[in-house]
Amino acid sequence: MKTKYFIPIIFLLLFTRCSTNSDTDLKNFPEGYTPEEVGTRISKRFISGKHMLHKKNGKDGIHYAEVCTWYGALKYAVAADDTALIKQLQNKFEPLFTTEADYQPRMIHVDLNMFGCLPLEFYQITKDKRYYDMGIPYADTQWQVPDTATTEEKDWVRKGFSWQTRLWIDDMFMITIIQSQAYKATGKREYIDRAAREMVMYLNELQHPNGLFYHAPDVPYYWGRGNGWMAAGMTELLRYLPKDNQDRPRILEGYRLMMKNLKDYQLPDGMWSQLVDDPACWAETSGTAMFTYAMITGVKQGWLDKKEYSPVARKAWMALIPYINEEGDVTEVCIGTNKKNDKQYYYDRRRIVGDYHGQAPILWCCFALIE
Repeated sequence: MKTKYFIPIIFLLLFTRCSTNSDTDLKNFPEGYTPEEVGTRISKRFISGKHMLHKKNGKDGIHYAEVCTWYGALKYAVAADDTALIKQLQNKFEPLFTTEADYQPRMIHVDLNMFGCLPLEFYQITKDKRYYDMGIPYADTQWQVPDTATTEEKDWVRKGFSWQTRLWIDDMFMITIIQSQAYKATGKREYIDRAAREMVMYLNELQHPNGLFYHAPDVPYYWGRGNGWMAAGMTELLRYLPKDNQDRPRILEGYRLMMKNLKDYQLPDGMWSQLVDDPACWAETSGTAMFTYAMITGVKQGWLDKKEYSPVARKAWMALIPYINEEGDVTEVCIGTNKKNDKQYYYDRRRIVGDYHGQAPILWCCFALIE
């Protein structure tokens, strides 16, 4: 009997071991490429960095790219159970209650309102109500039409959408991130349900049959980071959207269509281009990292087939890390880019180093890999 069953048992053990190795594409990385090493490097770089501010209507405030980086570092710290890093991130935030209170953005624009996602994430970790009181108005005012609203903005409200709607593709991260955080902090479905309705409208209006999005309806180019905002926005929303939400199937459909085509547009080295569908255009890190985050999360959440997509995500992650220099700054990040109906304009965009647009999505990948 022992002889009879020895070979099948050995075969089963070897098969199980091979299958396990195949299933750990997004778990085992060589030295220097682990999410723990990379996440710690980028987070420490952020702790020592200066604020990135922008000016809207004469008011300085924390730039959304810094908020995205701060949020990513905090999510990474929690996933890594790094209490010391959480405390450092809290200490960096504390002056926003006092000496840096003027850096709290005004609640007047989609790029500014997303700031609220950060104090709401802190609230969920610390249960300190100061964070809640700071963050929740940013979610509420995204749907509360101001007296100064234009006719177009009021029309969006009448249709049930945010008055901050613009049909710019980056909106679908800026809106979903704050509304999702408000839902998580309060448990009130209205926040995430309205964000889902908004996402469906953007998908219906802007997504093309190839799964991608023009930078704007009148600018027929598939800019990398712009598409990255859509990928990350759908991902963020699907992470928390209740299964019984009526819009979830449509959002999942749009997400999967995008991921399917991104798989085909990936460059041989694992990166994606500044113009996603143009392999002759230069490889850009911020968009690549956003796509990678979306794909890692999709594999782990079961939205994407693991066998098909985990090698794609792993290849992208491995390609990104060499773009991080010795100081912990991500290179080859496209500078902030307004729309322009000129293909050469996207080719010629300046590439910058250490910009928070590039630092943030690397951190998102880190926490997604270790969650």
